[in-house]
Amino acid sequence: MVSALDRKLLRDVWRLRGQLLAVVLVVMCGVATFLTMRGMYETLLAERGDYYARYRFADVFAQAKRAPERLRQSIAGIPGVTAVETGISLEVTLDVPRLEEPATGLLVSVPDRGRPALNDLHLRSGRYIEPGAADEVILSDAFARANRLTPGDTLSAVINGRWQRLHVVGVAISPEFIYVLRPASGLPDDRRYGVLWMGRKALAHAYDMDGAFNRVMVSLARNGSEAEVIARLDRLLERYGALGAYGRGEHLSAKIIADEIAQDRIYGTVISGIFLGVAAFILHIVLTRLIAIERDRIGTLKAFGYRRGEIAGHYLKLALVPAALGVTLGLPLAAWLGAGLADIYREFFHFPELRWSISPFGLLLALGIALAAALAGAFSAVQRAVHLAPAEAMQPEPPPRFRPGAVERAGLQRWLSLGQRMILRNLERRPWRAALAVLGLALAVAILVVGRYGMDAMDHIIDVEFRAAQRGDVTLDFANPLSAGARYALPHLPGVLAAEPYRYVPVRLRHQHRERRTAILGLPADGDLRHIVDLDYRRFAPPADGLLLSAKLADSLGVKPGDDLTVEVLEGRRTVRSLPVTGVVDDLVGVGAYMALDSLNRLTFDPPGTLSGAILAVDGSSRDTLYRELKRLPQVKSVAVKEAMLAGFRDVIARSLTVQTAINIVFACVIAFGVVYNSVRIALSERAHELASLRVLGFTEQEIAVLLLGEQALVTLAAIPVGLALGAGICALIVWALNAQETFRLPLVFTARTFAFACVVVVVAAAASSLLILRRLRRLDLVAVLKTRE
Repeated sequence: MVSALDRKLLRDVWRLRGQLLAVVLVVMCGVATFLTMRGMYETLLAERGDYYARYRFADVFAQAKRAPERLRQSIAGIPGVTAVETGISLEVTLDVPRLEEPATGLLVSVPDRGRPALNDLHLRSGRYIEPGAADEVILSDAFARANRLTPGDTLSAVINGRWQRLHVVGVAISPEFIYVLRPASGLPDDRRYGVLWMGRKALAHAYDMDGAFNRVMVSLARNGSEAEVIARLDRLLERYGALGAYGRGEHLSAKIIADEIAQDRIYGTVISGIFLGVAAFILHIVLTRLIAIERDRIGTLKAFGYRRGEIAGHYLKLALVPAALGVTLGLPLAAWLGAGLADIYREFFHFPELRWSISPFGLLLALGIALAAALAGAFSAVQRAVHLAPAEAMQPEPPPRFRPGAVERAGLQRWLSLGQRMILRNLERRPWRAALAVLGLALAVAILVVGRYGMDAMDHIIDVEFRAAQRGDVTLDFANPLSAGARYALPHLPGVLAAEPYRYVPVRLRHQHRERRTAILGLPADGDLRHIVDLDYRRFAPPADGLLLSAKLADSLGVKPGDDLTVEVLEGRRTVRSLPVTGVVDDLVGVGAYMALDSLNRLTFDPPGTLSGAILAVDGSSRDTLYRELKRLPQVKSVAVKEAMLAGFRDVIARSLTVQTAINIVFACVIAFGVVYNSVRIALSERAHELASLRVLGFTEQEIAVLLLGEQALVTLAAIPVGLALGAGICALIVWALNAQETFRLPLVFTARTFAFACVVVVVAAAASSLLILRRLRRLDLVAVLKTRE
């Protein structure tokens, strides 16, 4: 049987449907955002764990120049090691059908018979390589899709100086390459960089690696010590040109997926928290006003014997109704958004299966947060209701005591019209109410700023990395360091206008108890095609007498300018020297160290002018001829074309970011409209008696509309700068939370377009809400509103 209070609840819900609908929409957006990101976080976490386990992803990795296969038994004997997989991996230049630029392939060996003991392949299509087949390869899924290659197609490669045609027999993914990234670039380019798995025997024969390996992976027992295994592995491989063993946490693909999982958790918490906070705010305003209107009814209910708990329960139900509806609508919306987000993630992360899902715990957590936000918003208003004495509640609310405001005390009223004075007096006499209205609108502005911030950050990264730092057109990476003579041969290539060398040397840096594996990039002191710049476009010269470190690397090592670092070179003579840190650059991608080219060659005891690669400025009309030439140069290991990388970056990263940003903006617009509409609607309810009195006294509809909406216009104008500052602060919080990532960092930058967009949306929302309120103002029943209780 429905009680009298429940029937009243249904009438209240219908009467307040406009305000409550705004709450429902805000809660729906908040719950959908939380569930979408929480579900993606849980999905990635579960899929990663299952993928790593099923396909036996290794725990420790190491590379060497050329180590004998007999060393495998010694590695297997290291305490804590449960499995060992050795192999060969090398980068080669590829000629891909329908691709003008040279591509780069990472050739990775697989056993000729049986499957890999570690880092097994998951075939998407095709078959495994036939034993002894010298020209068969399996392509990584992302590379195959980007170039529209399928089993049966062919491509060509320069393998150890020889031109060889390769037949694609399969397309696969591996836990080692969930995220495929060109080393040292920091940016994905699936069309021009991919993984090719090849039979061990064929690859060993091509590179004279029979009975040898240059890569090794091991898995650890549950109680195995990663640090001890790495130390023992380094000692075993040291004489064979080891580049330093490292754990799963430093593996590039594993690190990127771990960063993404952490990012999903942070975004889900921050953005959904804003939505639900706004919902709580709107509920507080609605219930506070409702209770003020229903003082006499509350007194009547108490006089008829209803207890405080029953009355409190009635109004708490009113708060929970829109929250429950918001959660109910948020679930299918989250499922739809989650499926779309999973489609975007499949562009980057390659799992056997990636489908968005949410756990029962996640659902309960979302429900709990939404209901808690609703109860928090209603708490103070309900508390006021239950403490009203029946006799007091049944009397009209006493009018506030008005005093001259700041405008009157300053004598400024003489410069204002009657309507303007009334607007300012109303704001001055209810400062807390005005402050709450400003705060609600400021939150709407803030989330609009947060919604567009990602686009600003990506534009800034593109400008810094592709225009300020990388000023050349093509970057070459050689298979082995070349002598200075190569520098003078490069300008004779077709269309090359200028060429600058660089040196890339893997090192291990130590400071006290901390150490990091990275590489030193050596650049010419007077170079102009590759600059070292920070996120504020400040240019840094490569030091001749020390190291310039990225800020993230310096922080991880605990060093500052003036400190000394122990530098262990991991190639050639493997020299060890102490060098000072001459400076720190706050860059955006990766962690690295910089040095003058000549100084780096002295550190490695190589002849002056030795180079690992070169940066070219190219005449656009001769690019096709140059690309054909580069595809067949045996010394060239990989080619990176800046414009192609930028196009790929925009096509994949920027496109996915645009989708996510659009969703955030739509949700933010919902908040803006909900806050503005409720603010104006409540203002009309509060001032209906006053406005009706003015109409009876002769004021026109336009004049009383100016009084009502002029106040809201001032509130909106006051909220905009507060909201812009609040949005910038929230973005700073997000950047700080994501600053732990080493692979990719977001700069805290904003454009005028973002701030202008936030302002325009809020102003449009205010105008649309005002039009709705004007309709209600025209239908105002003067007789009913002016009735008062005796």
